[in-house]
Amino acid sequence: MAAIVVEHISKSYKNDKKTQVGVSDISFTVNKGEIFGLIGPDGAGKTTLIRILTTLLLADSGTASVDGNDVVKDYKGIRNSIGYMPGRFSLYQDLSVEENLNFFATAFKTTVEENYNLIKDIYVQIEPFKTRRAGKLSGGMKQKLALCCALVHKPSVLFLDEPTTGVDAISRREFWEMLQRLKSQGITILVSTPYMDEANLCDRIALIQGGKILVIDSPEEIKHNYKHALWAIKTSDMFKSLVDLRTFSSTLSCFSFGDVHHLSVKDNTVTKETIFSFLKEKGHTDIDVQPISANIEDCFMELMTKTNNTLTNA
Repeated sequence: MAAIVVEHISKSYKNDKKTQVGVSDISFTVNKGEIFGLIGPDGAGKTTLIRILTTLLLADSGTASVDGNDVVKDYKGIRNSIGYMPGRFSLYQDLSVEENLNFFATAFKTTVEENYNLIKDIYVQIEPFKTRRAGKLSGGMKQKLALCCALVHKPSVLFLDEPTTGVDAISRREFWEMLQRLKSQGITILVSTPYMDEANLCDRIALIQGGKILVIDSPEEIKHNYKHALWAIKTSDMFKSLVDLRTFSSTLSCFSFGDVHHLSVKDNTVTKETIFSFLKEKGHTDIDVQPISANIEDCFMELMTKTNNTLTNA
């Protein structure tokens, strides 16, 4: 049995001016013991979906279950068996680290000692600050405390809503290392993130935008299915080269990625020399053109382009 089952879930928000789609006709499953990622930018629908699955929000239509419990009919059972870490730090800021952890353990009718082995690797990093108020912790420490509180009752499924947003790179890496250890203990993890590089750390991912899922698969399979030739390009004038490359007859798409442009071409027979000659004719110097493999962000942009073209032609 799958740990999470989502079938045709939709949710919209209405105000005086318009109706905004949260999620639209979303379906997927998450296997037990899997790290499943919801990957997409702000406003894509990730938080709406997680709130529905954690019984904090009612869907307009569709059904969903967690560990076999319906999110509407069996919401009490779900709340007792899951761990939830919202995107915004929501622990008691005036309570100390130790007091917060004991409070959540008591709320779930357990003790810190009973499940200490589950949180030990995380808690030892914040234990030296156990008497410090939660509101005075750094971003990385708050993150670790929130994860401990979400795990203290030994949940079967852990929901993490953008847990690494706003923390430093080292804390992000440490956090994902902790998730891998939790997975090895049989905990199912559904995590949302706007960071495309974190997609590679999941077993499977759903790329989501505008409340709709673009694709669901393993990160490696999604990258493998990118069929167009891709080039990383640098010139002395990066802004002008971006504009010029978008007028190149073979261009499928061209976007800036850090200090290079990623050029995807329609015709895979286009050569390095062809691109170099085009840029030289446009007056560019210090030209560097290198073939590259697609990353998750390239795949996301391609899927977005396809979706937009479909909507435009509809």
